[in-house]
Amino acid sequence: MPATSRRESAHISPSAHYTGFVWFRHGLSEAPFASDFGRFAHRVLRPVTWGARRFFGLDIERFLLQRHLLIDARLEQTIARDGVTQVVEIACGLSPRGRRMRKQYPQLTYVEADLPEMASSKRELLRVQGWLGPRHRVEAVDILADSGELSLSALFAGLDRSKPVVVITEGLLNYFERPVVERFWRALAQQLQAFPAATYLTELYPDLTEHPRYRQLRWGVWLIGKLTRGGYPLHYQTEAAIAEAGKTCGFRAVQVLNPDQQPAALGLPRGPLASLVRIVEARC
Repeated sequence: MPATSRRESAHISPSAHYTGFVWFRHGLSEAPFASDFGRFAHRVLRPVTWGARRFFGLDIERFLLQRHLLIDARLEQTIARDGVTQVVEIACGLSPRGRRMRKQYPQLTYVEADLPEMASSKRELLRVQGWLGPRHRVEAVDILADSGELSLSALFAGLDRSKPVVVITEGLLNYFERPVVERFWRALAQQLQAFPAATYLTELYPDLTEHPRYRQLRWGVWLIGKLTRGGYPLHYQTEAAIAEAGKTCGFRAVQVLNPDQQPAALGLPRGPLASLVRIVEARC
């Protein structure tokens, strides 16, 4: 794997600790997923998130909860519809989803994947709790590796190609520029062609120039970039553009979901301003 790809990916892990604590804080995960660093980061950023919510109407935790809960809902729907028994969550960080889904659906084989250092930490966390096993494992991957043991092809080699699969990336794509995102989508779509049915779930923060808080949004994006020691580019200006890009990259059908337009029964948090996040469901 080229050293440059490791450097480009390395800044993602700190945000995984922050979001891991957010899930715990809102009752979506268990205590082992709430790291000391996550608690510290949440405490340090509290004045910033409070100011963004109070003065600009931008509730960062609401957007995080919307994306997490809506991805959960679409995953559950896909399991019921397609009889899915294997799920791969790339850039798993400290996401509690694998633990929750394995408890709810014991038949699932759930593979979590992340960069080697983060994967090692997550594997140890699950092992200590007694949650690791043949149907719940953690693998190392780098989405920018074209070949080798950290490549997508190596990750998917361990799956049953005769059964449907769901792939999830959450909190990943907006750390990369659009060409890198679409390179990953093309590589992922190529891997998923080998399965009888495949669904990809992810989220994007589009470049919503018509949003009433667009200027404040750009400021928030700049701040996130500084805090995570990297960029945080916004991708695409419309939902149609997202869907078209997904199809161009090899997905047969792409649906873009606005959390504000989902049924109230899903329990997604609402706010005074339109949501900034979109959930993408792409199928092969």
